[in-house]
Amino acid sequence: MDLDSLRLFVLAAETLNISAAGRTLGMAPAVASTRLAKLERSLGVELLHRSTRKVSLSADGAEFLPYAAEILAQESAARSALGLQRADAAGTLRFAAPSTFAQLYIAPLLPEFLQRYPRLDLDLRLSDTPFDLIEGSFDLALRNAALEDSSLKARKLADDRRILCAAPAYLDRRGVPQTPEDLAAHDRIGFRDRAAKSLVGPDGAATQIDFGGPGCRLVVDDGANLKAATHAGAGISINSLWSVHREIADGTLVRVLPDHDVDDRTALWLVYPQSNVLTAKVRLFIDFLLEQIGKPPVWERA
Repeated sequence: MDLDSLRLFVLAAETLNISAAGRTLGMAPAVASTRLAKLERSLGVELLHRSTRKVSLSADGAEFLPYAAEILAQESAARSALGLQRADAAGTLRFAAPSTFAQLYIAPLLPEFLQRYPRLDLDLRLSDTPFDLIEGSFDLALRNAALEDSSLKARKLADDRRILCAAPAYLDRRGVPQTPEDLAAHDRIGFRDRAAKSLVGPDGAATQIDFGGPGCRLVVDDGANLKAATHAGAGISINSLWSVHREIADGTLVRVLPDHDVDDRTALWLVYPQSNVLTAKVRLFIDFLLEQIGKPPVWERA
């Protein structure tokens, strides 16, 4: 089966415009129509209904479309596996990521990625609200959590180390905690539905701390606002090191109980559905993010 004809059909099904799909693939309108008709004859079905006014996907075309897309994905994956990661890789990559991390580390990199791969487009969903990767039809997503979903595959981007921190003005006003037990007397900023954590001291002793809602003076559900409230002096919070490392370095935030570690096994994972082939476009974006952000994490580089 002719792969170029399959590409033409998939593009035409997405745009409902055979001429535009042909131009994208470098075909004249007449050539595109002829190739599509030849594909339909070889299959013995009409894939697209044509009229003088519009093009629409037929029932047979709708049934065939996912198989055509899978054949193209397999071809792309085979090329990728052989190292044929071409600079002319084309298509749209649907990517989801937490907004706070994306604003700091991904958005600034996008111009370079798009310049490096001029035929790749990005469709981004940037939100700290949980989402379903499969139902949302995303090619790839970044998750900063423990990976438990067996329907997903993943590449680890970096560890997601968490620390306790507060603004100097808050600590001047309320005092500096000396032990984990002192935290109970302090204003805590919670992150909604965050599970209780253990704070591990230099002697290995663990103390459970709760920054998930109950007992917290302030509860938020967004990483940027968690840091902003901490910076404003609302209390002590647990933040990812990647989120606050610049503020810790310049002294606008101070690490609390620096000899204790938050026992948190979360990491930053690049995940994609188990059923999906690792296409060239996905592999290119994964490799780009690992190059730019990981090995070691950019926030831990000297």
